[in-house]
Amino acid sequence: MVGLTPRATLDQGIEAALRRDRWIVIGSLVLLVALAWLYLWLDARAMSGMPTVAAADPSGAFAGGESDAGVLLMLLVMWAVMMVGMMLPSAAPAILLYAGLARKSGERGTALPSAWIFSAGYLLAWLAFSAVVAPLQLGLQRAALITPMMVSASDALSAGILIAAGAYQLLPLKDACLRRCRSPLTFLLTRWRPGRAGALRMGLEHGAFCVGCCWALMLLLLVAGVMDLLWVALIAGLVLIEKALPFGVASARLAGVALLAAGALVALS
Repeated sequence: MVGLTPRATLDQGIEAALRRDRWIVIGSLVLLVALAWLYLWLDARAMSGMPTVAAADPSGAFAGGESDAGVLLMLLVMWAVMMVGMMLPSAAPAILLYAGLARKSGERGTALPSAWIFSAGYLLAWLAFSAVVAPLQLGLQRAALITPMMVSASDALSAGILIAAGAYQLLPLKDACLRRCRSPLTFLLTRWRPGRAGALRMGLEHGAFCVGCCWALMLLLLVAGVMDLLWVALIAGLVLIEKALPFGVASARLAGVALLAAGALVALS
């Protein structure tokens, strides 16, 4: 430290703290995503061992006599965990950027807790989405439009979801939400709020933009299979491409055209 000014020493300390915070946040996110995917894999494995139940229960009452409340709770947990596994990777840049800004803004004692609170706010937005889609799925299963293995049993339903998702990909609302998700720095600088309450609110707002961007893509799981982990991974990958790569906006529009074509093919078949 000989020869360094107090300012240089302070800057070095901040940079070291930023590196430490970054690795702690990255490690936490990786662990959380890994646990979510482990849960989904175990759930999918358990479901794959119940073919006789699925075949014997075409009404969608796959829970073997469980009440609607019990099934709904199970679906809510499943969707919430799935959103953690699918959406946290694409939210990682915003979370890491927030942690760095919190540290540099002088919130040295609360930078890491605030980053986790920001992440919790982000996931709350997707929990709200899960609370909407879980009863929707239950209703479709009770109407025998979705099989007990959580795959669409209706060409009309499949075509409708594919066409709706494809059309949404091309709408200005999708584009506006996607551009905010792709520019976390602009979002944070224009909506910055200090403290832990501010972190929760910013995380919730950022999550709301991501729900606005990706909700229609999530509904595709009702067509391909909610517990088909290959499709879960493919949709999560598309979301990551849209939000993180330079050609993300173009890929969203291309996916929209492809989904419209797939929906038309299903409808015509």
